[in-house]
This record gives sequence, structure tokens and C-alpha cells, in this order.
Amino acid sequence: MTTTTEATGIVNSLTTGRLPKWSPWVILAGSWVIMIVVFAFMAAANGTEFNIAAALVLGTVLFDVAIFVLAYLVEGIRQAKDRLVTSLVATAFILALIPLISLLYTVVSNGLPRFDLSFFSSSMRNVVGEGGGALHAIVGTLEITGMAALISVPVGLLTAVYLVEYGRGALARAITFFVDVMTGIPSIVAGLFAFAFFDLVLHDPGIRFGFGGSVALSLLMIPVVVRSSEEMLKLVPNELREAAYALGVPKWLTILRIVIPTSIAGITTGVTLAIARVIGETAPLLIISGFTASMNYDLFDDRMMSLPVFVYTQYANPGSDVQPYLDRAWAGALTLIVIVMLLNLIARLVARIFSPKLGR
Repeated sequence: MTTTTEATGIVNSLTTGRLPKWSPWVILAGSWVIMIVVFAFMAAANGTEFNIAAALVLGTVLFDVAIFVLAYLVEGIRQAKDRLVTSLVATAFILALIPLISLLYTVVSNGLPRFDLSFFSSSMRNVVGEGGGALHAIVGTLEITGMAALISVPVGLLTAVYLVEYGRGALARAITFFVDVMTGIPSIVAGLFAFAFFDLVLHDPGIRFGFGGSVALSLLMIPVVVRSSEEMLKLVPNELREAAYALGVPKWLTILRIVIPTSIAGITTGVTLAIARVIGETAPLLIISGFTASMNYDLFDDRMMSLPVFVYTQYANPGSDVQPYLDRAWAGALTLIVIVMLLNLIARLVARIFSPKLGR
């Protein structure tokens, strides 16, 4: 005689078996090993190059299938579906991470041969072939991007404060609309605008100087700063504002001493993202800042080299011996990545130092 549970086919998920907590990691590692072995045998049989990225991708897909089957056999259909969805999310993350890891590996492996003291202490003046460095490009990038940040951060932050704290009506809607439009402006258009503007103002059709590059980059930075700062200011609870108003604190002082310090961590992150957005731009700097092989510390006089333009010129215009130019290009790309990483670390440090300290 069968029981009611057996007759209806209902299984209590609370009494079914459970896979160990470490099983997903073991299954994932096993799936990767299986696919790596399969691809290694295929590469050896066909005489082709071993493709580690494809092996990891297909190994992750094999993991999705394996975790679902094992969970279905041990834990039941409900837990199997849950594990399948979780594994698909993890697969999406891994697929997004593989190109980034591949990019970093390629840049680091190709850039390290010239990532030396000479690269950071010399320029390309009178250098043909081996040797030389990117000191002039590093200085130009730091000066141009720093000036662009000095222009963009006050303008963007004040615009965000106006939109959140004061803006009402047609003017606020118009500002929001134009910020959205500026977000989609191609970078080369910003360079053309800066070139045309300074040509009209200074009456110099062949003008090339670093400050023009800063203006072009600021056009790309401002909408990012406005949008990120606006969202951070909106996250500040209204209760903090109302408490300050109840104590008789003026609105401008409330914004300065309460609202901005409360959101400074998010604002700093947004500014860092804006800098990272523009520090690798090449087209606008080619147009308005130009390129040179010599050192130039003056933003307002003559051409100024930047790292993106340095990488482009080294790759696009090699000499008879191509390899030294490619080595310098890869080293310049690696330097850009290191600068962006340092900026992110500095932003996190600034956010931790200046963010409000909450009591227990």
C-alpha cells in the first residue's frame, strides 16, 4: 500500500538531499579542466594554437549543465532550477570578465619590455628606432586632464546642485535636456569645437596647444560629472535638510555643510569615472593639442603630447624597425591603465577620509 506522498508524487524539498557547499566550485574547476584538456588535445592534433579563452567559456557552459543535472538528481527540481539561474548569472559575470582579463594580460605582457626607467625619464626628441620614452606624453596627459578636471568639476557640481536644490520649471528642464545631449557627443566633435572656438577667438587657423585639449575634454567630462553628482545629491535624505532648516541654518550653508559632505564619496567616484572616461581620448587631442617629440610644460603655448596620441603615433607611424615602436606603444597603453588605477585608488582614499563619520 502506497502512502499519500508517493501516490501524489509530491516531494518535500526540506527532506531531500543537499549538495555540499563546496560542490559548485569543484564542478566549475572540473568543467574548466575537462575543456582545457579537450582543447589541448585538439590543438595538438590539428597543430593550431591553444585557445584558453574558448576553453574557459565552454567549460563554464558545461558547468551550467552539470550543476543543473546533479542538483536535479540530488536536491530535486526546485533547487536545480535555483542553482541553474545562479550559475547563469555567474556565467554572465565570467563572460564579461574574460575579455577584461585577456586585455590586461595582453597589455601587461607586451608593455613590460619597455616599462623601464628610460621610458619614464626621456622623451622622443631626436630618437629614431630603439630608446626614447614617454615622459613628454605623461606630463602632457597629466596637465591636460588635470586642467580639464579643474574646469569640469566646479561647473558640473554647481549644475547638479542647481538641478537638485533650486532648479524648477523650463530652465531646469532645458539644462537637463542639454546635459543629456552632451552625453552623446562624439569626442571628435568636442575637438573640432575647441579648434573652431580658439581659431575664431585668437585668429590662428593653425592653433595647437594643450589648453585647447583641456577645453575639449571638459566638454566630455561635464555631463558625466553633472549626472553622477545629481544622483548622489538626490540620495541625501530630506530629513537632514529639514533638520538644518529647523535650526535656522540658511539653505546655501545647508548645502555646503550637510548635503555635499554627505554625498562626497559618490561625487568623488563620479569625478573619477569622468576622468577615466576622457583620459584615453585621442581624436580631440590630435585635432587641438597636436603632437610633438619634445617636452612642453606650458599648456598655453605650442603643441603638447599626450599618452593616447603617443600610443597612436607610435603604432601608426613606425620606422624601418617596427618592434621598438610597438614596444613603446604597448608601454604607453600600460601606463594609461596604471594612471587610471591610481586615480581610482586616490578617489577611494579621498572618499573614505572626507565622508561623514557616523556614530554607533
